[in-house]
Amino acid sequence: MKLYPLFADLSQRTVLVVGGGAVAERKIEALLGARALVTVHAPILTERLQHWVSEKRIAHHAGAFEEGLFDRVWLVVAATSDHVMNRRLAALAAQRRIFTNVVDDAALSSFHVPAVIDRAPLIIAISSGGDAPMLARLLRERLETLLDDSLGALATLAQKLRQRIRMRIPDMAPRRSFYESLFAGPVAALLRQGRPDAALAAAEQALASAPAPVAGSVVLVGAGPGDPGLLTLRALRALNEADVILHDRLVGAGVLELARRDAQRIEVGKQAGNHHTTQDGIHALLLAHARAGKRVVRLKGGDPFVFGRGGEELEFLREHGISCEVVPGITAAVACAAYAGVPLTHRDHAQSVRFVTAHCQSSRDTLDWAALAQERQTLAVYMGVAELATLQTRLLEHGRAASTPFALIENGTRAEQRVVTGTLGILAERALVHAVRSPALLILGEVAALASTLAWFGSPPLGATVHDIRAAVPVRALPVAAFAEHSGLLAAIHHV
Repeated sequence: MKLYPLFADLSQRTVLVVGGGAVAERKIEALLGARALVTVHAPILTERLQHWVSEKRIAHHAGAFEEGLFDRVWLVVAATSDHVMNRRLAALAAQRRIFTNVVDDAALSSFHVPAVIDRAPLIIAISSGGDAPMLARLLRERLETLLDDSLGALATLAQKLRQRIRMRIPDMAPRRSFYESLFAGPVAALLRQGRPDAALAAAEQALASAPAPVAGSVVLVGAGPGDPGLLTLRALRALNEADVILHDRLVGAGVLELARRDAQRIEVGKQAGNHHTTQDGIHALLLAHARAGKRVVRLKGGDPFVFGRGGEELEFLREHGISCEVVPGITAAVACAAYAGVPLTHRDHAQSVRFVTAHCQSSRDTLDWAALAQERQTLAVYMGVAELATLQTRLLEHGRAASTPFALIENGTRAEQRVVTGTLGILAERALVHAVRSPALLILGEVAALASTLAWFGSPPLGATVHDIRAAVPVRALPVAAFAEHSGLLAAIHHV
């Protein structure tokens, strides 16, 4: 269930609570804290509720239930143990388009009461959609220990100065920087010390001396291969400070969800045969937004400086006098290999690793195939799905054994990760059988064989079978030498 988070102003608005026990008492106490006008319907009330009735803090209806109780009501809370009554209440409220919470019954509820951390006027609500309320309460307890009580006073101070801050600092980017310093600097420290007057004076002094608007800047951020949990802390901070985010097509939605909600997002992804935005176009966008005073994040899959053209973008920005910074990311070879259980180096199998890209004719022609074909090293091939047949042929021609293991990792580190394993002699055929698509990374070398035993994430690897190879390699069409090679390979795979 996907809920829309909402904070309701119930001050001087009528709320109907049906039920007079301990649960209803807790709900009513929270509603009174929100200054709601509470009417409780129940034949019997707890002692505390009776006291509130006598004090006229709440209204009590003790007779038979009447539909008229829904008149002029904004919300309904059903806190009874009578399931028939609860269903009736939910149905009647739905007919009148009144939001209803049925305690401990998510299916009947049209709104849910979250676990709340109260630092008024700052309120933090945690909801599991009614599915796991104990988990929400556990998270609340943990957050309570992390959030200082002075946050409410800090929010009040910010509200008091809000209009003056907007007038003094009209541009969004420098105003956000001012707020960040306000919330994390000496003003916040003074409030933690219980010195609100000194905190206000310090805030006013900082506002009076606020610097002129600063120029824009660009941060080249590595987003990693897809799992949002692999994002670095500095990358997360940059995303939360960004005014504009230029992101690649392959940057996962989970990573983008960590960015500021009001940041402008521009997809500038490039895909083989389908360039949404040229590199020159990306340069122009970076320059235009930075010169407009924006804080720009260029969010790139993997690491900006590993086949990400981050070096070109940094050179361009420096040439045009734009302040820039680089936040490294976990490159695909490192992350995807780890999530597939493949160590890139291993004392018994590989003493070196090469990062290679072979996504077009020009990149193929510049590779040292003889060096790449050497044994006891690992090849990590980026953007090579369309060129697997060529890679296979060139490596075999230069002496790499057909029995060299490989692991093709599609959508590495993501929930939909697939790993296809086999040997170099049937690399292209295996990829065809399993319809491997980009994004996929090829790991070639002795270490790739470990994927079958060290895999720990996602589905088990799709290993080679005799049926797969016979289906992919028509034996009659092969020359004698190739037939001998594939026959030996079939026997080896069948033995394994």
